[in-house]
Amino acid sequence: MAPGRTIKRRRLSPPVDEEDTSSPPSRDSLNDFYSNAAEWDLEQDYERRPRKLGKKDKESTRLPIKTPEGFQMVEESEQEAEESDSFLGTDDDEDGDENDADFDDEDMEDDDEDAEETPKVPLKLQIIQAKEELAKLATIINEDPEEHISSFKTMADMVENGQHVAIQKLALASQAAVYKDVIPGYRIRPLTEEDMSAKVSKEVRKLRSFEQSLLSGYKHYVQKLLDLTKSSKRDTASVDPGLKSIAINCACNLLLSVPHFNFRTELLKILVNRLSRRQIDADFIKCRETVEEVFRKDNDGIVSLETVRLLSKMMKAKDFRVHESVLDTFLHLRLLSEFSAKGSRDRVDRAPAEEENTFNGKKPKQKREFRTKRERKVQKERKAVEKDMKEADALVSHEERDKNQAETLKLVFGTYFRILKLRIPNLMGPVLEGLAKYAHLINQDFFGDLLEALKDLIGHADKAEVEDADEEEAQEESGSTSRDAQREALLCTITAFALLEGQDVSKAASSLHLDLSFFVKHLYRSLYSLSVNPDVEFNPTKALRLPDPNSHEANGSTHRSKSKVNFQTPTVLLLRCLQSTLLSRAHGTPPTIRLGSFTKRLMTTSLQVPEKSALATLSLLNQVAKHHARRIAPLWHSEERKGDGVFNPFAADIETTNVFAGTVWEGELLRLHYCPQVRDAAADIEKLIVGRN
Repeated sequence: MAPGRTIKRRRLSPPVDEEDTSSPPSRDSLNDFYSNAAEWDLEQDYERRPRKLGKKDKESTRLPIKTPEGFQMVEESEQEAEESDSFLGTDDDEDGDENDADFDDEDMEDDDEDAEETPKVPLKLQIIQAKEELAKLATIINEDPEEHISSFKTMADMVENGQHVAIQKLALASQAAVYKDVIPGYRIRPLTEEDMSAKVSKEVRKLRSFEQSLLSGYKHYVQKLLDLTKSSKRDTASVDPGLKSIAINCACNLLLSVPHFNFRTELLKILVNRLSRRQIDADFIKCRETVEEVFRKDNDGIVSLETVRLLSKMMKAKDFRVHESVLDTFLHLRLLSEFSAKGSRDRVDRAPAEEENTFNGKKPKQKREFRTKRERKVQKERKAVEKDMKEADALVSHEERDKNQAETLKLVFGTYFRILKLRIPNLMGPVLEGLAKYAHLINQDFFGDLLEALKDLIGHADKAEVEDADEEEAQEESGSTSRDAQREALLCTITAFALLEGQDVSKAASSLHLDLSFFVKHLYRSLYSLSVNPDVEFNPTKALRLPDPNSHEANGSTHRSKSKVNFQTPTVLLLRCLQSTLLSRAHGTPPTIRLGSFTKRLMTTSLQVPEKSALATLSLLNQVAKHHARRIAPLWHSEERKGDGVFNPFAADIETTNVFAGTVWEGELLRLHYCPQVRDAAADIEKLIVGRN
């Protein structure tokens, strides 16, 4: 047979002789073929065949990127696809050359660098993912806090290990919101060794575990807020200002929402530390408003007492170098207005009802009622159960409430009296306003020293009014805070009158001998100067007045508070003083010479003051005319004069004015006033005078 091209063929049957090629196969050869076919591994042969994946079939492992057209997926290059395919085992790789099978060292280093490079996620996408994660954690915590208590740790880790400040802010705010919803309505008591070793049920053990885990996580969260809000210069450089503001807001919200829960003192320290700085910004205002809201909502006095104690300690440590609005927060103490006992800076008197039930400082012994041993045991157990029920229901007894109020009152008066002794200029207004509001709570034994201090303050106010213009300009150039002397004098007068009005009239008439003539004379002398004061109706919190363009405040060189006390205008303070001087029953019936002198001078000042002040002054004179019409009638009717001489309108003393030698000629001018209401008010006074005569 001639040699030719051979073709490789798969052998399907055992070889046969050339002689038998033309004959058909036998039965034995077919049986051998089927028996060998059962041993063939066709799937393994198919798996070993070389194949390549197309680009459409390849799975993408890259994240989308933001382009001007939106978010798009980035496709891998052909080279990366071939490299990824090279890791699949194929027959071609096994039969290939050694150069194709082995990688150079340089190629392996390049592949390692490509594998280590991770795609950068945009910041906006990171924030969106963080929001979704926080929302998911908050949802599962609110659904079942006991089962997902570990999620608090996850949220805390986002604050510690946050890649951006925005994510840390979101985590802080989310924790505060979740804690407000999860915190129970009672304080959690830390477990002692006896509690840990005691045998309890499975439900109680589960509840204790949840409470202790919640308390531990909340403690770390509050400590994180305290660390972020520290005011030291070293920490300020490392802490982002926005993150610090978020921490302060979280502390304020937690204090208003859960003031009964643990670690309240740490939250109050955050607010007090911010109030200790004299820089006014949004965080300072937020802390101040939170403290005022806490004072208004406090029902038992515990939170108010703790807050006042921290504030007074802070002000004393800083030598009272604080902003005046910090002292104004004491005016929002609601419980002091409901307190009935009298106190000072070192002690508080007991209520009169308690004094009647005592004998020589001791309560009288009550007659014992006979009880058996079993009855005494049952009564003792009943008292213990009632005590536990009160604690569980957060009920505060009247004795505990009065005790808290008494301690708060002592701290407030102690702060006020220290500032009066030091005479700090920028704090005198708030202190006098506070004393005027709480004067009815001051102990009678302290009246003498307090009145002497008020007289000294009025004397300093008079000296401040007669200072030379050169000295005032020097103060403005130096940037020092100027004092509102007239306002402080009015507040001193209100405080002096309020001391007597706050006491029992029957006891005050017999036991108190207060000489308030000094304050009455000063009030009479200051009427003319107050009537020509341009700021007599100015309220800095409500008025829409632009600053003087020539002043230092408009140029931004100094930061001065326009009002020492931000509550009442000078007109309101003056009317309060006049009400106590002319119409108060606590001071007895005023002398006729005082009524006539004040009526004459008030009619004169009504011509100078603005419209609203004139109406208020004439309304007060209308009340005086209703009660004392016959005593002041000689000012309108010259035929009823008692005495001769000349009226002295500039007399400093009331007794030397000889007021009934003059007439109220101002009434004729008030009838021609441009305001119809003022005209009607002046006519009503004359009708009362004529009608009572």
